[in-house]
Amino acid sequence: MYETLFDMSKNCSSRIHVDSRRKVAREAAVLLYTSQEKEYKQAKERAALNLCIRILPTNIEVARELDFIAEENEGHFRQERLIRMRKEALETMLALELFDPKLVGSVWRGTVNINSDIDIAVYSSNRDQVLRKIKEKGFNIVKTEVIFGPSQKKAKESFHITVMFPSGDKAEIVVRDTEDKNQRNKCEIYGDEIKGLDTRQLSKILKEDPLRRFVP
Repeated sequence: MYETLFDMSKNCSSRIHVDSRRKVAREAAVLLYTSQEKEYKQAKERAALNLCIRILPTNIEVARELDFIAEENEGHFRQERLIRMRKEALETMLALELFDPKLVGSVWRGTVNINSDIDIAVYSSNRDQVLRKIKEKGFNIVKTEVIFGPSQKKAKESFHITVMFPSGDKAEIVVRDTEDKNQRNKCEIYGDEIKGLDTRQLSKILKEDPLRRFVP
């Protein structure tokens, strides 16, 4: 009897722990979806504080809740948005084929929501050349900026170009150094390798399975 009660208590404690993590993950996802927070770390900390729970979920747990919320609120419009944004991504990548473009982010993953932008990485040692090509192709550039990120040896800079489509969708084109082209990066949200899609792969996806998801 003692062992049975002990096991029941242990199971109950485990369920409470799981429920608490789920509550914080859901609250964090709401904060992200409503744009009250932009980063997962801050969203989780604020969610835990709001709920008075001293447990933080993983990023992937929050991402799954965010996915549920988007599905609940957007329905079939979400699928239409994904296909449209993947087509816009392909249009952009074809224009920048010289710079080995790769689609990453939520449009690659297939997890877009109302706040999503199109994220495209290109590789060139000459950012002005990329910028000229975008202007030549008639894209509406709304913002450019240099961002410094961490690197093993020193701060690494990347050049960000934001363009706006007639649909209202935005694409952020990140110009990285050519030496970073074959670098493997781990996703901070899902924990897997960020593989993305090149132009050929994206074109094939749009023809064969435009709603395909790439999540672990």
